[in-house]
Amino acid sequence: MTKLAKPPGQKLVKRMSTRTKGLIVAPLGLLLFSVGLCVFSLAAQARLDGATFQQWFLRGAYSLILINGGLLLFGQAVRYRAQLDYRRFVRRELKKRDREWSRNRQKRKTPPNKGEA
Repeated sequence: MTKLAKPPGQKLVKRMSTRTKGLIVAPLGLLLFSVGLCVFSLAAQARLDGATFQQWFLRGAYSLILINGGLLLFGQAVRYRAQLDYRRFVRRELKKRDREWSRNRQKRKTPPNKGEA
């Protein structure tokens, strides 16, 4: 069996940071959702104007595809944002733990003062 070539953009997307992916996907999701709503309103208007069943039905189906695609993309952007927030939280907690650990270690290493004994 021959190995299929990967799409050219797949490596590019894989190398992108999570922040960059989120910054690209969020506006695209919102845009796609908005376009879907516009097409949906056109389908509803076509139905009210007496267009054929096939015309308004296909527009409506297309609009639902756009709306759902936009919601999926925006949901993915929210997921990227949650990953970033979680990583930031974990890094801060690890830094706090390391600072406390090093402070405790410094306290143990310092010899007692001569006047204390």
